[in-house]
Amino acid sequence: MRRIRNGLVLALGITMTFGLAACGGDDGGTPAASDPNAKVELSLATFTEFGYEELIPEYERLHPNVKITHRKTGQGGPYHQDLITKLAAGSGLADVTAVEEGHLSNVLDKGSKFNDLPKIGPAEASPDRWLGWKYDAAKTKDGKVIGYGTDIGPLAMCYRKDMLEAAGMPSDPEAVKPLFATWDSYFAAGDQYVAKTGGKAWFDSAAQNFNAMVNQLPTGYIGNDDKLAVESNQGIKDAWTKVTGAVAKGQSAKLTAFSNEWNSGFKQGAFATKVCPAWMLGVIEEHSGPENAGKWAVTAAFPGGGGNWGGSYLTVPTQSKHPKEAAELAAWLTAPEQQIKAFKAKGTFPSQVKALEDQALLSETDAYFGGAKIGQLFAEQAKKVAKPQYKGPGDGQIQENASSPALQAVEQGKSADEGWTQLLDAAKKITR
Repeated sequence: MRRIRNGLVLALGITMTFGLAACGGDDGGTPAASDPNAKVELSLATFTEFGYEELIPEYERLHPNVKITHRKTGQGGPYHQDLITKLAAGSGLADVTAVEEGHLSNVLDKGSKFNDLPKIGPAEASPDRWLGWKYDAAKTKDGKVIGYGTDIGPLAMCYRKDMLEAAGMPSDPEAVKPLFATWDSYFAAGDQYVAKTGGKAWFDSAAQNFNAMVNQLPTGYIGNDDKLAVESNQGIKDAWTKVTGAVAKGQSAKLTAFSNEWNSGFKQGAFATKVCPAWMLGVIEEHSGPENAGKWAVTAAFPGGGGNWGGSYLTVPTQSKHPKEAAELAAWLTAPEQQIKAFKAKGTFPSQVKALEDQALLSETDAYFGGAKIGQLFAEQAKKVAKPQYKGPGDGQIQENASSPALQAVEQGKSADEGWTQLLDAAKKITR
């Protein structure tokens, strides 16, 4: 099983700037269905891996009058750029269009261009199907729900068991939990690790930790008034101080996430710990290689309690000529039974309450991580996430094009104050 979809989208901290017509929908479409047996052609647009390859023919077997065209894009960056272009043009979007959580803020302020799913969707797609924070994140300011939640990326901590053992530190998944209880304890453990290893790095990238810390705050880069909140947000400044302080003490491997050097760093043991959403397990296994099987471990602990990084939604744009049928398809694809099947196919971690209680999920283990009960572990972590943080317009761009480059500049020698000024200046340009 591969768990590599999310994070390779926005969470990578990389903005793709070229176009790709990936999610083009039915410009003409077929006539709206007037009876249950009328033939309906639906289009479904997704990116990277959602695990729907076997589910689509299953839906068509259950609904002989429905034909689904699946438009699947390999990369999330160009996919979402194409989505925004077609949204502005008023045509070309698929009947069911996926949106990644990192890009959700760019469509929530365009709620009039999406159907309110509780009004057109089936009764079984009720709010209590999903974890509360997942459902609420897709609400516009005026209360419309524009997306059915697909997967999530609950956060845990991954670490090199052998490297902690060599440093004389706890390495058992239960014994390390106090090290990862809070960000203060995490960075204190980092000081200890650097001292005991003669200067080896504790974590991979300052930006990876900072992004997780900011996402845990009640308010992020953008306030509920859609105005820039970085300068006035003490939580963000405190997180900056802690992360850059750790960089100054040699805790960072100074790697840019998802760069070739970062990829190689897993195999080379360039860092001992890693912020670890559920989908990151597949990334670690892929880049660390078979020779490091059993050396990585994952624990049901994360500094500050819980958090989420990754996940998507299925929307029904008002461009769709078959909104009711599209909503039915979206509701079915995100139902607990189908979320379990998608998880088994591609490792997309479920967001439905019943799915998180399903033994098929809870019994899932990962041999690469020493047989860890990853299904149960990440289900526990998912329940620790509080209410969603409001993501205003420009939030994702600030993460990608302001905070991450500023932290990389600090890792390359800029002072923390200089880096903070760089972050603020870039964020102001984005939100003008």
